[in-house]
Amino acid sequence: MQPSEPFTIENRGGIAWLTLDRPEKHNAMDFEFFEVLLQHLQNLTDDSDVRVVVIKAAGKSFSAGTDLSSAAALVGSGGADERRNLHRKILALQQGISSVENCCKPVIAAIHGHCIGGGVDLICACDIRIAEKSTLFSIRETRMGIVADLGTLQRLPRIIGEGRTRELALSGRDFNAAEAYEMGLVTQVCEGRENLYDAAHALARQIAENPPLTVMGVKDVINYSRDHGVDAGLRYVAQKNAAMLLPEDLMEAFAAFKEKRKPHFKGK
Repeated sequence: MQPSEPFTIENRGGIAWLTLDRPEKHNAMDFEFFEVLLQHLQNLTDDSDVRVVVIKAAGKSFSAGTDLSSAAALVGSGGADERRNLHRKILALQQGISSVENCCKPVIAAIHGHCIGGGVDLICACDIRIAEKSTLFSIRETRMGIVADLGTLQRLPRIIGEGRTRELALSGRDFNAAEAYEMGLVTQVCEGRENLYDAAHALARQIAENPPLTVMGVKDVINYSRDHGVDAGLRYVAQKNAAMLLPEDLMEAFAAFKEKRKPHFKGK
């Protein structure tokens, strides 16, 4: 019997809703999860009808993290061959999470319930994170005898700072949505799931109404500048704008402003 698809996808008006869909497992992440996530993000990157991706989850939890039964099966008895296999597998799982960051379209995480371990890895790879007020987060791997290895320790310091990251990662403690907002991990806290998804949709719609090539360029330049520094980032954006600015988008923006209407961009 084949395992069920761990996601559902719905594209509504240029916004792709990618839903974690293993509610009976609290959206725990087995090996298939990461493989299929990589496939979906590659497809969404290539889909010119998609301008923004929103990641949400079915059931009571955003994600309980990595499926422990899958992880235990991979570790086995800890022999040399198994450790080499584990190393290769971790690198493959990392690709799944990194595909979110590498997607040229903006990715918003709409988080509720529990966001534990691998769930934190996933949201750290997103561009924007918003949460329902009762959400609980934890870098739980430390309490399980594991060094978080799918991106939290690399990405979270750039989001909330190194000091905060060290405290949360070394303790593995739970923290709530209010604290996540105060430290800058999430940019909005919403009352209830319906308001959470309404807020995600409103934000995604606002982004989707901008010229798509410009939006992708903004994400690309932010990531490049983060990784290479200010001077290299300035040179990069100068070259990018010189090469890719679309006169028709600029003219439409100017015309819309003059005519006091919303612009209608046609970029791919």
